[in-house]
Amino acid sequence: MKNNKVLVVVGPTAVGKTALGIDLAIKMNGEIISGDSQQVYQGLDIGTAKVTKAEQALAVHHLIDVRKWTENFSVHDFVMEANRLIKEIIERGNVPIIVGGTGLYIQSLIEGYHLGGQKNHQAMMELRETLSALTDEELFEKVLKLNPNFPELNRRRAIRFLELQTFGSTDENSGSDYNFLLIGLNAERKVLYERINQRVEQMMSEGLLAEARTLFEKAPDAQAAKGIGYKEFFPYFSGEISLEDAVELVKRNSRRYAKRQLTWFRNRMEVEFEDVFSETYPDSVFEKVTQFLN
Repeated sequence: MKNNKVLVVVGPTAVGKTALGIDLAIKMNGEIISGDSQQVYQGLDIGTAKVTKAEQALAVHHLIDVRKWTENFSVHDFVMEANRLIKEIIERGNVPIIVGGTGLYIQSLIEGYHLGGQKNHQAMMELRETLSALTDEELFEKVLKLNPNFPELNRRRAIRFLELQTFGSTDENSGSDYNFLLIGLNAERKVLYERINQRVEQMMSEGLLAEARTLFEKAPDAQAAKGIGYKEFFPYFSGEISLEDAVELVKRNSRRYAKRQLTWFRNRMEVEFEDVFSETYPDSVFEKVTQFLN
């Protein structure tokens, strides 16, 4: 493949992935593919921290508003759609830029996890959780029993190997044809948590409660309703907790989610993180991107 390079911006919620993605798209003639599991839903704009219309006007965005909030969107859907979009963007002579914090989506795309579509998804996730809980010694011992000459042992490759041994190696599981550069953003924990709390307060002022009430009244069991920023208000609507308590739950769950995101990217993917101390990004980010693309 003559041009197979894809940029990927990852990191915890509220760290500034959207802004960097847009900046890269403008400077590198790129188009953005959302790697967020919630921004696919039409009409759910505030709780998902969806890119605004003004932001979308700065750069072409894909996989935004592609599902009704009563519909589902799976890992398999994302991988299929993202691969199609990457191919189309490259054919137009532009740079695909994936921006998102849903670790399973990004890892599945990069490492080619389809595993037969949705049928084996739950079993695969259960196995992955089991393998991730093992120590390096326990994990590598399992691999070497099956392949004593396994090259370059590391946790990510070991887990992938054992998953494919369990589910079978098919063309769908053969990995991606694209060359990905992963750009990880992070901030000092206190700063990140302050950003998260401020974002929740801003969401409340923009009408988050009304968005959550719509889901509660019309589709409380929908996949979209299980997202952080919506489910926490359901006990409030039922009269079980106060509004203040519900808002604090959103903040707490968002902080915990940010921690889980960082853990995922650090333990399961090869991501080098750049610390973000302000609204600007280190020069090293753009140096890496330029070197990669050239």
